[in-house]
Amino acid sequence: MTPTGSTIRILVVDDHPLLREGLGAMIAGQADMALVAEAENGEQALSAFRAHQPDITLMDVRMPTMGGIDAITAIRAEFPAARIIVLTTYEGDAQALRAIKAGAAGYLLKSMLRKELVETIRSVHAGRRRIAADIASELAEHVADDELTVRERDVLALVAVGNANKEVAARMGISEETVKTHMKNVLTKLGARDRTHAVVVALKRGIIDI
Repeated sequence: MTPTGSTIRILVVDDHPLLREGLGAMIAGQADMALVAEAENGEQALSAFRAHQPDITLMDVRMPTMGGIDAITAIRAEFPAARIIVLTTYEGDAQALRAIKAGAAGYLLKSMLRKELVETIRSVHAGRRRIAADIASELAEHVADDELTVRERDVLALVAVGNANKEVAARMGISEETVKTHMKNVLTKLGARDRTHAVVVALKRGIIDI
């Protein structure tokens, strides 16, 4: 609990109105918490944070205009002490790692909100990190893996939507040989048998999003 007389001021960022409404109701049910603002994308989140400087921000990852991870980076660039908890439906370890590197102090699956949200908010407000156990396990499993470079992720994302090497090369302004080299590196880093397997692994882990 917070000290007597203090309230945890919360900003909720999600592009789904019903989820924001549900989160608002959960927050309203806690004597030590208050919802001070809502936003439906990352740009609005940054503006709302500047205006209200909340104690805790609950941040969705996948939103239009500006996604959650970019919003975390932008907010933390201006407010290094910002305490942000990511709320997501997605269990991919790569997405979680990007959020944590961006500065998220908590990472919670939306399926766990009813059981864990309130204590996660209090824990992060007290200065601790809080990452869902399943996500922490995934992170530990892949901690020694080589990360894909930005170029490798871009190539794989184009392959994932059905582009052949020649089309990928044309879209990215690189040679077909360079595309092949990137894909060879991708297969090695992901331990994938072929292009299709690489796409499946990358989607599951949140390395790419289509």
